[in-house]
Amino acid sequence: MPFGRLDIMAKPPAEVRFPGDRSRRKRVRVRGIKQASKEIQQRLERNLEALLENPESFLPEILGELGKVSLFGTKDPMALTLHELKAVSSRRNDIRWLKKRMSKRSGGDVSRSLAGSLVGASEEDLTTVSVFKSDVYGNASYLKRGSGRPGHLVGIQNFNHPRLRLLVWDDHAKAGQYFFSWDGGFVYTGFEPNPPSEWVQWTLGNTSVDLQGDSCKWSVGLDEETVVSELGTADGWLKLEFSDGTRVGLSPAALAKTEEPVARSMAVSMMPPNKLGEVCEAAWIWRPEGWPEDRALPEEGLERVDEVLNTWLKMSLEDNALARACRYSILNSITDGFVVGSNWFSDDDRGEFLDHMRGTEDERRALACVLDSIDDGIHVRSDGVVVSLDEKVVRLEDSSCHPVLVSLWEEHGETILEDLFGLVGEEAERVHSRQSKRKQGFGAFLRELSESLSTAMKLDRLPWERGALPGPLSFADELVRKAADDGVASTVSMARKGRGLEASMGWAWLVVHEKTESDAWRFDEESRDKGGDWVPALRALWDAAQALLLEDDLEAESDYRSAMEWLAEVSGSGSLP
Repeated sequence: MPFGRLDIMAKPPAEVRFPGDRSRRKRVRVRGIKQASKEIQQRLERNLEALLENPESFLPEILGELGKVSLFGTKDPMALTLHELKAVSSRRNDIRWLKKRMSKRSGGDVSRSLAGSLVGASEEDLTTVSVFKSDVYGNASYLKRGSGRPGHLVGIQNFNHPRLRLLVWDDHAKAGQYFFSWDGGFVYTGFEPNPPSEWVQWTLGNTSVDLQGDSCKWSVGLDEETVVSELGTADGWLKLEFSDGTRVGLSPAALAKTEEPVARSMAVSMMPPNKLGEVCEAAWIWRPEGWPEDRALPEEGLERVDEVLNTWLKMSLEDNALARACRYSILNSITDGFVVGSNWFSDDDRGEFLDHMRGTEDERRALACVLDSIDDGIHVRSDGVVVSLDEKVVRLEDSSCHPVLVSLWEEHGETILEDLFGLVGEEAERVHSRQSKRKQGFGAFLRELSESLSTAMKLDRLPWERGALPGPLSFADELVRKAADDGVASTVSMARKGRGLEASMGWAWLVVHEKTESDAWRFDEESRDKGGDWVPALRALWDAAQALLLEDDLEAESDYRSAMEWLAEVSGSGSLP
């Protein structure tokens, strides 16, 4: 080594790190890209080879009329697309030209997507593919080449798939042109929705419900005669009639159990899918129970049904909601009589309407009170909302009295209390408020109120008002009242608590009712002696009270007076008021 020269081994520069930066290696994953399986590669290879051999293999059979293409263009989207596709097809082996065309912004998107697909067909490496995901059309793998839309590329590269190939023609469908695809064919019918009968049969065979029959088909819950003759059923049914004459009947039971919406399962075989109503007519076959056969349903209701069916055909209404929506459209358009659930009663059949309501007789009487008090119509919804109507019709969505009375109680409760029980003023307000808070079952509430008021009215038969009698006689009167109202057992505790002469009267009361076995020690000897002398008169008083209050013997009032006078004499209470 030469003197004065020092060779130093060069060291790599230190790694620069920023605050918070840690050496973590992450796998970069591009969304929507995946490694293709062997099966996917083979399928794409077969499809692309067929496409390279015949670039127009993804085109539908042209059944509709086409416009002419000139130097000034054309108003027919399909004619223009076909013209552009011919240019791409003629250059299918010119990869350089195709690569320019697949990224070029001008020109139609379908021809741009075809150019990208043909470029992909010229490549050997098909291991990396893009993924197309759709809730309606499912998932599919494809080669992303150029600036074509994913749906168009998927449809062209999967041109033998009866649903995916429709995706190519979404712009044409928006312009008003129709396409129909099935396992055995693919057609373009122009601006007229004229699906072949083969498409109708294949589509109905692949719906989300099981159907029986040929030119007339029906689901579970229906039969051929019902559908052919359009006979009504209790729950109603959906009729679909296609342009080739095929008639289909779908019951609410079948519509309630679909994994895929029925309309969507048919519409995905055509483009545009939201125009299913152009190839089949829908009707709801139903009338309320009790509605006369010779009377037409309200026109307003039928118009609402049409709106509901159009919404369903456009896949904007769930299958399990269709039957209810159609029935309610009709029921809510009726302007006379009584509508209860799915039943209708005329104005002359009010008695039958009330008998139809489930509940006690007291509940029906309460409901009748409300109906008598309103001048116009009323609609009580199942969610508790009460709507006043201009038409003279009563609509109750529930056929049970209790939920209806719960909804009506706040506004009409005091009317019920006055008409049925004669309660007014503060007493009516107190009972009304208590029931509003407790929300007791109306059957039990009305029964208990009736029994309570009945007892109160019977107690008014007693010759003296409460508290008007002197000394121990007033206590005897209270014992009689409580026993008549709540039973003798409820008076035992009250009799034990008497003081002075009331204790003697309490002991006499227990003796009369043979309730002294365990209570003798509660009374002193003087009280027992006095009370024992009063027992015959008190027993006579109770016997008369039973006849007057519990047995409705109004003539027993004089016996009650005589017995009370006797009790006043033996107890030394003086003359009676």
